[in-house]
Amino acid sequence: MKTIGIIMNGVTGRMGTNQHLIRSIKAIIDQGGIKLPDGEVIMPDPVLVGRNQAKLEALAKRVGVSKVSTDLDAELAKPENIIYFDSTLTGQRPNGVRKAIAAGKHIYCEKPTATTSQEAMALYNEVTAAGLKNGVVQDKLWLPGLMKLQHLIDTGFFGKILSVRGEFGYWVFTGEHDTLQRPSWNYRKEDDGGIIVDMICHWQYVIQNLFGDIKSLTCLGATHIPERVDESGKTYKCTADDSAYATFELKNGVICHFNSSWDVRVDRDDLLTLQVDGTHGSAVAGLRDCKFQALAATPRCIWSPDTDSPINYKDGWTKVPTKEPFDNAFKVQWELFLKHVVTDSPFPWNLKEGAKGVQLAELGIQSWEERRWLDIPEL
Repeated sequence: MKTIGIIMNGVTGRMGTNQHLIRSIKAIIDQGGIKLPDGEVIMPDPVLVGRNQAKLEALAKRVGVSKVSTDLDAELAKPENIIYFDSTLTGQRPNGVRKAIAAGKHIYCEKPTATTSQEAMALYNEVTAAGLKNGVVQDKLWLPGLMKLQHLIDTGFFGKILSVRGEFGYWVFTGEHDTLQRPSWNYRKEDDGGIIVDMICHWQYVIQNLFGDIKSLTCLGATHIPERVDESGKTYKCTADDSAYATFELKNGVICHFNSSWDVRVDRDDLLTLQVDGTHGSAVAGLRDCKFQALAATPRCIWSPDTDSPINYKDGWTKVPTKEPFDNAFKVQWELFLKHVVTDSPFPWNLKEGAKGVQLAELGIQSWEERRWLDIPEL
């Protein structure tokens, strides 16, 4: 058995606890590790690192892991800890990553990898120069709905893809009457908040991996709700964008438009839907499901404001079948990264790919500020 010590820094937050610790690393441990073709087994051995000892101990007890520490330097000094994982606040991330690089640890971290693309690329260059393996979380690529969509693309279902329409978001309560679903720092620019920074990083890797490289973009951000109530019940001013309306032109001519909002009530199949239209057919993918309509099944639509539609448009779509069970998207990528560290198997989702997401978010903000289209330079 190959035991891999993993320093998990910042996993007391919502995403770190639920997706990375419970549904990924602990799930891998509970399944008996990762079995390799030669019979070897990779077994994660996590240590939870943070600033609050009591919070770390409570989390470790709840999840069923044994190691916690408030001393990052001490954990980095231990040779059995091979991987450093960072899920701290974005502004803090480069500090921990650079300490881990200096200690010779392989790097895996959440996105955005830094607050600027210049620093994100610097981290990639530093970890590459040190000869260390590295990766960034790009979880949406392993969502069941997007994998079914990828299958349609791979089998040539669409013919020539023309356009992609992405709708993402839900209503985040302001905190006056209902429990918050997102931390208050998300709405403060000074704390690296904002939906452009948070979500355009996702759209970058989704678009690149499924549809093609991005040539240019235009983006309009908005702070629709000017005040919210924080975790302590105090009203604060929102200084970051809570909605973004972005259009991307791809090098292959495909046009992608993504609406992202924390101020929208859901009247669609899922919190995220992608509609892909092509010459031979269309599809709509959500987080778990994907439905399609072929050219031969496309109805003749006649628009009339004077009569009810004779067509029930939802009846004309067919679900892509689930041919095999899908695992948690975060867990799938964790397993791929652990195999990469142990066996040197391919893992293209490195810190340079993370820097591309940061770059696109930066350009989105610049486009909003300057109210114009911007080309995407090569990193």
